[in-house]
Amino acid sequence: MLLRSDKDLFEQSKMSFGEHLEELRIALWKCVLALALGTIVGFILGKPVLNMIQGPLQEGLDGLRISQTKKATGEDALEVDGRTFIPLELYERTAGGVQKRLVFTPLDQDPRTQAIGTGVPDALMVYMKASLVVGVVVSSPALFYFIWSFVASGLYAHERAYVYTFMPFSLGLFLLGAAVAFFFAVKLVVDFLFTFYDWLGFAPMPRINEWLSFVLMLPLGFGVAFQLPLVMLFLERIGVFTVHLYQGHWKIAILVICVLSMILTPQDPGSMLLLAVPLVALYFGGIALCRFMPRRTTPLGNPIE
Repeated sequence: MLLRSDKDLFEQSKMSFGEHLEELRIALWKCVLALALGTIVGFILGKPVLNMIQGPLQEGLDGLRISQTKKATGEDALEVDGRTFIPLELYERTAGGVQKRLVFTPLDQDPRTQAIGTGVPDALMVYMKASLVVGVVVSSPALFYFIWSFVASGLYAHERAYVYTFMPFSLGLFLLGAAVAFFFAVKLVVDFLFTFYDWLGFAPMPRINEWLSFVLMLPLGFGVAFQLPLVMLFLERIGVFTVHLYQGHWKIAILVICVLSMILTPQDPGSMLLLAVPLVALYFGGIALCRFMPRRTTPLGNPIE
């Protein structure tokens, strides 16, 4: 029976090495064309995307500036017609000596609440990076399709069945991880880091190039990390690991998760913890997934008796 199963598995491999290279060349050119068209859309939408990306940083800078001015003057910020005004102390010489005056200035005109560029090409490079990111997002369905079309040509039927099953869940988990990072973790990390500026009395001068790298890498790291349950299930299905192995080595797994969290996120403890804690939960979720969806066949497709 095993020999017959092996024959069935290898029966569908019909492409030569040269044909695979040709398929790869065609797939790469299609991906480049799709990415170029998506990047054109990115150049059109680049500015609103940059404004959205700067949102968490801008909120953090505004909150820090309001807190610091309140400590310095003892006065709260004012809200007038939807704009925030912060107090500013001025001194003038009078006949009776020096007199303090309190003036309110618009928060959005304070240069200390704005990201800066330290090089001449910084603004252009940031805009091009944002446009490229938009291009990748816009063209991602086509990129996934072209890449999968190439990969599928080299897989056997039972391997394609695994990919068809796991790919929708994988994409969903990636988007979930990226959304958690951008809409939740980024703001928490910024607020956490700015508390030290407020505590120590420092004034931050964030560079827009560094901020863009941070805000793009953090969701990417979260999206990749959220694949953990599916990776565990896939490795269990093909016989690389077992549920008992996952359960018996959970302490080592947590150590590996902490190391990966340091690699996949910027070097600050806040973002590392925000990734490590969900990953630990996802690890045990992966164990539960393997237990509730046990492997019913051997890696070669034979049923387990």
